[in-house]
Amino acid sequence: MGLFKRKRKKYIAEAMVENGEFVQTEKKESRHVAMEYCEQIMEAAKDLEETKREYRVVTDYLTDIQMIEELPEPDMKKIQESAQQVQNLSETKDIYRAKEKTISDAQFVQMDQLQDEIPDAIGRLKANEAYQAAIKRDMQYLEGEKNEWHIHQESRSKEYQILQRVLYGMVALFVVAVIAIVVLSKVIRLDVQMWLFGAVLVTGGVCGGVLLRMQNDEREVKKSQASINRAITLLNGVKLKYVNITNAVDYACEKYHVHNANELNYIWEQYLEAVKEREKFQRTNEDLEYFSSRLIRDLHAYHLYDAKIWVHQTKALLDKKEMVEVKHELLIRRQKLRDRIDMQIDNIQGAKSEIEKLIKDYSQHEGEIREILNSLDKICGVS
Repeated sequence: MGLFKRKRKKYIAEAMVENGEFVQTEKKESRHVAMEYCEQIMEAAKDLEETKREYRVVTDYLTDIQMIEELPEPDMKKIQESAQQVQNLSETKDIYRAKEKTISDAQFVQMDQLQDEIPDAIGRLKANEAYQAAIKRDMQYLEGEKNEWHIHQESRSKEYQILQRVLYGMVALFVVAVIAIVVLSKVIRLDVQMWLFGAVLVTGGVCGGVLLRMQNDEREVKKSQASINRAITLLNGVKLKYVNITNAVDYACEKYHVHNANELNYIWEQYLEAVKEREKFQRTNEDLEYFSSRLIRDLHAYHLYDAKIWVHQTKALLDKKEMVEVKHELLIRRQKLRDRIDMQIDNIQGAKSEIEKLIKDYSQHEGEIREILNSLDKICGVS
C-alpha cells in the first residue's frame, strides 16, 4: 500500500515506552520496522483527525441550511430583508471599487493637501495664461510693425539712391546739351536762346521734382528709423513682461505638476468627484457593516453553527435555487470527506495488520512490539 511504504529516515519513538525514552540505533530489525509503521500511522491519524474535523464542519453547515429552510415565513422574511440590504450594498461597493481612477493617488494627495489654495490658484493661473497670450500677441504685432518699417525704410533708401543717380544724370545731360547748343550756334550761326531756355526749363523742372522726391524720401527714412526705434523700445518692454509672466506660469505648472490651467482645473474637478465617491464608499461601508451585523444577529437567534458565513451567501438566503446549489455542493463535499475518512481508516488498519504480521514473524519480540502498538493506540486514539 502506497501510503505506508517503508521509509529510510531518522527513527522517532514518541509512543514506544511510558517513560518517554527514545530508542535509536542498533535494535533488532523487527523493532525498527514496527517503529516505521507506527510513525506512518501517527501521521495518518493526524490527517484523519483533520478530515473528521472538516467533515463535522460541513455537517454543521448542512444543519444550518436545514434550520434556515424550516424557519417560519415571518422570521425568514425578516432575515431576507437584511440579506437584501447586504447584497445591494455589497454590489454598490463592488461598483465603486471597479471604477477606474481618473487621477493618480499622488494627484489626489496633492489636491487634498492644497485644497484651500487650489481654487484661487486655478483662477490666477488662468488669468496669467490669458495675460501671457495677450502679451505674446503684442510682441507679434510689434515685431510685425518693426519689420514693416524696416521694409519701408529700405525701399525709400533705395529710391533716394536711384533719384540721386537720376539727378546726377540730368545735370550731366544738361551740361552736354548746353555745350552742343553753343557749338551749333557757332557753326551754323543760329539763334539758340530759345533752345537754351528750353533746356534750362526742362532740366530745372525735372531736377526740382527729383530733389523734392529725394527730400521726401529722406524724411521717410528718418521717420522709419524713429518708428523702428520706438517699436524696439516697446518690444523690449513687452518681452520683459512676457518673461516675467511666463516664469509665473511655469512655476505654477511645475508646482501643481500640470501643463496648463485647464489641466489643473480638470484634476481639481476629478478630485472633488473622488472625494464624493469616497464619502459614498464610506457611507456604504458603514451601512454594509450595520446590516451585516443585523443579519448575523438575526441568525444567531436560531443558534446556527456559523451565522457570519451567510453575510457572503446572501443570494442563497434570497433565492431557493441558490440555496439548493449551496446545499448540493456541501453534500458532494461531505461525501468526498466521508470517502477520504474511510480510506484513511483502511490505511491505518492495514498498517496495524502489517505490525501484527511482524508479531507473528518475530514472536520472540511480541511483548516489545505489543508495547509499541499499545502506546500508539493511546496517543493516536486508533484501534
